[in-house]
Amino acid sequence: MAPAISERVELANFCRSKDWSKAIRVLDSLIAKSCTVQDICNRAFCYSQLELHKHVIKDCDRALQLDPSILQAYVLKGHAYFALGKRGDALSVWERGYQYALCQSTDLKQLLELEELMTREKQDKNNVENGEVESGFSTVGLESGVTSVSKNCRETNNNVGKLMEHPDFCMKPSDSSEVCSISSDNLVVCEGGCEEVGPNRDIKCESNGCADNDDTLSDASKLHDLRSDMPEFCNKSTLTAFHSKSSDSTDIVSKSSKMSEARGNVSDEARRTKKFSVAKVSKTKSISVDFRLSRGIAEVNEGKYANAISIFDQILKEDPSYPEALIGRGTAYAFQRELYAAISDFTKALESNPFAGEAWKRRGQARAALGASAEAIEDLTKALELEPNSADILHERGIVNFKFKDFYAAVEDLSECLKLDGCNTSAYTYLGLSLSSIGDYKRAEEAHLKSIQLDRNFLEAWGHLTQFYQDLANSTKALECLHQVLQIDSTFGKAYHLRGLLYHGMGEHRKAIKDLSIGLKIENANIECLYLRASCYHAIGEYGLAVKDYDATLELDLDSMEKFVLQCLAFYQKEIALYTASKSNSEFCGFDIDGDIDPLFKEYWCKRLHPKDVCEKVFRQPPIRESLKKGRLRKQEHGMTKQKISLLLAADTTGRKIQYDCPGFLSNRRQHRMAGLAVIDVAQKVSRTWRAMQAEWKCSNKSNTKHGKRARRRERPSIASQNRGGAGCSTSGFSEPSSSSHLEDRLSGHNFISWQDIFSFAVKWRQISEPCDPVVWINKLSEEFNSGFGSHTPMILGQAKVVRYFPNFERTLEVAKTVIKHKSFVYNKSDLMVDLSDDEKLQNIMQAKSCSDLYKVIGEDFWLATWCNSTAFEGKQLEGTRITLVKTGERAFDFAIRTPCTPSRWEEFDAEMTMAWESICNAYCGENYGSMDFSTLETVRDSILRMIYYWYNFMPLSRGSAAVGFVVLLGLLLAANMEFCGNIPRGLQVDWEAMLNFDPNSFVDSVKSWLYPSLKMTTSWKEYPDVASTLKTTGSVVAALSSYDD
Repeated sequence: MAPAISERVELANFCRSKDWSKAIRVLDSLIAKSCTVQDICNRAFCYSQLELHKHVIKDCDRALQLDPSILQAYVLKGHAYFALGKRGDALSVWERGYQYALCQSTDLKQLLELEELMTREKQDKNNVENGEVESGFSTVGLESGVTSVSKNCRETNNNVGKLMEHPDFCMKPSDSSEVCSISSDNLVVCEGGCEEVGPNRDIKCESNGCADNDDTLSDASKLHDLRSDMPEFCNKSTLTAFHSKSSDSTDIVSKSSKMSEARGNVSDEARRTKKFSVAKVSKTKSISVDFRLSRGIAEVNEGKYANAISIFDQILKEDPSYPEALIGRGTAYAFQRELYAAISDFTKALESNPFAGEAWKRRGQARAALGASAEAIEDLTKALELEPNSADILHERGIVNFKFKDFYAAVEDLSECLKLDGCNTSAYTYLGLSLSSIGDYKRAEEAHLKSIQLDRNFLEAWGHLTQFYQDLANSTKALECLHQVLQIDSTFGKAYHLRGLLYHGMGEHRKAIKDLSIGLKIENANIECLYLRASCYHAIGEYGLAVKDYDATLELDLDSMEKFVLQCLAFYQKEIALYTASKSNSEFCGFDIDGDIDPLFKEYWCKRLHPKDVCEKVFRQPPIRESLKKGRLRKQEHGMTKQKISLLLAADTTGRKIQYDCPGFLSNRRQHRMAGLAVIDVAQKVSRTWRAMQAEWKCSNKSNTKHGKRARRRERPSIASQNRGGAGCSTSGFSEPSSSSHLEDRLSGHNFISWQDIFSFAVKWRQISEPCDPVVWINKLSEEFNSGFGSHTPMILGQAKVVRYFPNFERTLEVAKTVIKHKSFVYNKSDLMVDLSDDEKLQNIMQAKSCSDLYKVIGEDFWLATWCNSTAFEGKQLEGTRITLVKTGERAFDFAIRTPCTPSRWEEFDAEMTMAWESICNAYCGENYGSMDFSTLETVRDSILRMIYYWYNFMPLSRGSAAVGFVVLLGLLLAANMEFCGNIPRGLQVDWEAMLNFDPNSFVDSVKSWLYPSLKMTTSWKEYPDVASTLKTTGSVVAALSSYDD
């Protein structure tokens, strides 16, 4: 009990001497130990003496939550709103308090005080409406108000007895101390008398914490949100990010935009004298610590960080452990990006006053900016313990949780924040981002829309909503959002980047270039815009401009790892652009990235590694001038002939059939045209091969008296003979021809093409259509191929549900459980077997519904492999897809599928694919050749689907296997006169359908149910112009893929 009494005595002494900062410190300690309504109101009063009106409102709200009958809180809160210029809010608060007091047993003096406040405010309002001059705070009104507050506090203290018997806690109306109150329109009225200072009789209003500046500059609660100047504290997406809008953002360095008529009557001389009052204080009187503290805070809010630090340094020279000065200086340091110095100051403040919630909060912000997530959350949690119902701290912690990908915690914090502060637009937009990350798209959209509903001009909210729609592949709504953004602010550079990114994803590269160029005029060092524009120029064949932008990207100074990755990609893609430019006038069949480009270069490109080793070991492509001499696009490449128009119209119709109708798969016109041209190209080439095979079959028939299978030689490609490019340069130095360079010769010479040749046709189209994507054959990489380099497709990343692939989660989990049940073991990350034969473990595994459930049973990171039943070799099982589960955090797991292509696995699938291709040829060539009877061709259709099944499980490309597989499927069907006229069913991903089936016949049965009814027997495709001769050169192919946007 004694310590508490001692603190009360100390508190009374501080109040008597008007040392409000120290009084607040004592009250912090008392409230932390025993939170009473009266102590909270006392602290609110102390804050009011320091003009920290936001803190006053916050404490009053807290007091009223605990006890709605505490009239002192209504009085103080109303005065705070009044001082902030929110007179309507002030009147509303006072009226609420008055109505409450009328219905309750209460202090009649406080009731009369509320009545007086309301009456005076209503009278002032009527005067304004009647055309009378309003002068902000009138002298009489202000003095009365301050006196009332003082009386109220004193009387309440006497009644409740919380400050022992020290009524001097509150200022007496007769007190001659020079406490001044400053209105939002800068009129200064002193409660005490004014003293002459210098010859011009400058007004000097010296007070504890009262500076002659706007409240917006003196209120400590309005120190900038650290987030607003710290890009690391902001969320990106991916490739994009918006600075968060702080809940107090309107208070940051804000000045009154509207001056009252009375202020207009104040002379310039009067303003000058008032401004000089700080500098011309009598030398015989010392400026109080609180006064200097207020000036320091004002300097921080005005962005004058060096001045602020100088002021705080002076205070700390006198008292090195002064918490408020340490917090102020720490905040200034933080804005100067001196985060370690900031954290040091916040830590010292906490050593001096462990109950300083502001210090805990700001240290948490600074630690978050340094990436120290656990420490940041710990600090913000401590701040929340000291202020349990603080919407501001919940908001801060929610954003930190979001940044560090603890999305469930972010949802909890932000939801609680919005219960306390339903108008926090920033909290709504971050809640939307968090909900979207965990796959709750409906609630995410509602949160984003609510943020915009509250503030139609909140650009960041519009930007996040745009990204939300783009992630879900809703381009229409995304474009509508961006239109709204640019209506609000046509100079908002991020909007042009987002729209450029969206147009790029839609295949509208020329439109993307226009928007990205505008964005670069606004912000010429925006690496995202620069890199993306380079890629767009590259795609449409403007190689000179592409190289120029790639070079500019490489020359930029960077401040984050994400931007460094873009620089690495710019290096690799510049080399590919130079290579493509050199091939522009050559035949398209000579465009051979897999055969011509060095394996080490391709491997580093795929893995996005630092290009240092590549620069040292690989010969670079010749400069653009030399490439353009050989590869400048001819004018006729862009010309449109009847043949080209006919071919492109057919391609557009056919290519649209590859589109997945699933969230996250954006419809892309360029990719559709590419796919259509590739389908027709594959069909034409395969048709010629089958025609040659049919001729051979007929010859074989004539020479045999018995019908039987024709005999033909087939060469099976061996791993050792496959060209991987030269060892010393980005262009192969090997004399051995690549696998694709003589395909046309083989076709014209009636040599029978292999399965890999067929897929290579489609791969080449996929490579040329989007240069941003490193699409290469994995077996043509460096020796990394031997260690099992392959694709990686996540469904869950930490707590985030990947929008494209999470719909396959439940089925993949069931497949994993089936494999474990069948094999009774998995492999750990060291590839050692983990035995799971125990019946209880198996039972728990079969009951698992989540990654967490599965991990609890197995107890460590693991992987398992599905299997594919062989068609070529009876009883044999091939290693299918690997399913991996890795724990990454408390509630976070990476759940993905992988397909490592080791040499042994490659050889097995190569043999299976070879037999599958031979089965297709055997089924079609012979008696069934050219048949237009749908039922007769059932074996052909089934054989095609079986080969596609093995392709999808094989996954032999670094990326793009899904699109290439479906292109070849449609091409082979078309070659057999079966045209697909339908669409892939909504929610179905054909590649996943294959990977999650253990047997090819199961896959065939699944796909044929929707594929076969949509097939039409037709030979009209044979009238299409020949792709290889119509689009003969690489330049003509690039022009054709880009022409629809002209």
